[in-house]
This record gives sequence, structure tokens and C-alpha cells, in this order.
Amino acid sequence: MTKRHFTAQSVESKNQTNMDVYDSAQGRRSAILQRLHEDSSVNVTELSREFGVSEVTIRKDLRILRERKLLIRVHGGAIKRSNVTSGEEEDRNFNFKRLVNSREKEAIGRAAAAHIRNGDTILVDSGTTALEVVKNLHKFNDLTIITNSVNAMIEALKYKRFKVILLGGAVRESSYSTVGPLAESNLKLFYCDKLFLGVDSFSVEDGLSTPSVEEASTNQVMISRAREVIAVFDSSKLNKRALAFIATPEKIGTVITDNRLPVGVRNQLKALKINVETVSV
Repeated sequence: MTKRHFTAQSVESKNQTNMDVYDSAQGRRSAILQRLHEDSSVNVTELSREFGVSEVTIRKDLRILRERKLLIRVHGGAIKRSNVTSGEEEDRNFNFKRLVNSREKEAIGRAAAAHIRNGDTILVDSGTTALEVVKNLHKFNDLTIITNSVNAMIEALKYKRFKVILLGGAVRESSYSTVGPLAESNLKLFYCDKLFLGVDSFSVEDGLSTPSVEEASTNQVMISRAREVIAVFDSSKLNKRALAFIATPEKIGTVITDNRLPVGVRNQLKALKINVETVSV
């Protein structure tokens, strides 16, 4: 298990920072999962010091994450969950994405919502970052929201003033999204002003991709029905390629991501005439 060493001064400084930043259980658990993603293991005592909470609280966090099948508990901490079936892996990835980099996703969602205008018809895909866009529509009173995400539909209905359309189709249990020929046929009935597209993987060379062939096919039709395509994803998705190809970067009008976007990638996107917007957390 990876060991981290702290001086008294660095611990005190880091504790204060983390108490300010991780002031919620969700934020703290997101950080724990991010640490697992980077180091493959975490230690209860070290996490307690770093986040300025008791070891009892950390153990509760690890228990909850274990119950969600996001990690494996071991004596004194936890390790990354890897030996799982393909179906479990897909489920784990969806839940993992909801928590990891949650603060970045929230900031990206707020920035993306600023691109919307009253009267717009917006299309929202099933990505967890795209869901954050729907959570930031408080100032609007006239929108049509079309989505293949059950989660996005539920969020949109909470406003009680928008026209909300959930696309039909086969439901993917892991992501609560509708995909397949029926969803794609439904999409062809609409013209949309803006598509907010969250992706699992993005690179300038290989474009946008996702592990699900069905999701990729539905995303391709979404792109064809939108006047403007806005890709929303945190920087952990950069320079990766998944199984199923969605589109080349040239299909995107705007990229909204966090400020860890490398300068080289920013310049490449701008050279392709893609608007780039970064947010700070």
C-alpha cells in the first residue's frame, strides 16, 4: 500500500485546504476515488489527516463506496477495484464518473449553461457532466429539453416550466440512458439549437469516443440534429480513446473543460476553429 509522508507544517496547511474544499461527504468521497484512480490504494489514517475529519468518518466513507462497488476494503484502508466482470465494470464506471472530479463537472455545467438562451431547444446526452448543465437552468423560463438520459429528464422536470422530451429506446441499465434504433428514429423528428455532449474519451487525433457502441451511434445522430455542438468534459478524459468512435473534433463547435487543459491541446483545438473555454474550480 502506497505510503505518504507529511511534515507537521504541510499537514496543517493541507488539512485547512481540504476542510475548506471537501466540506461535504460527496466532495470527500470524490477525492478518495480520485486518489484511488491515481495511486490504487488509500490509507484511513492518512485520509483522516488530509481531510481534517475523524477516522470513523473516513471508514464510513469507505464503507459506502464499497457498497456501491467502487473499491475493495482492506485492513487499514482500501484498494482499487479491478477484478470484476465486464457488466460490473460498466456499472462501476458510471457511478465512479458521478463522483470523481465532481467539482470540475459542476463548474463546467455552470459555464455551459451560460451558452443557453431563452427559447432554445437543447439536446442533452447521458454523460454525467452534461447532467450538470441541466442542474443550472434556474434563470430560464422558456426551454425545450430533449434528452436520452432518465437522470437529466428528472432534473429538468423539477423546474416545472420547461417542455421536457425523453427519447424512446432501449434503456441501458448502467447509465439510465435510451439508445438504439428507436431513440435514433425519435431524434430525427427534431431540430435542436444546442447539443451538450459529454464524452468518455477525447483526443485531437482520434476525436470523441465511448465504450458503448449503442451510445456512440445515438450520439452521432444527436450531432447531426444540432445547430451547435458543445462538448463538456473534465480534463481527465483527454488523450484517451475508447472502443466506439463518435465523431472527429471538427464536428464540435465549443469545448468546455477545466483549466488543466494542456496548452498544446488548446492550441490544436483553436487551429481547428474550435472555441475553447476553461473553468477554474
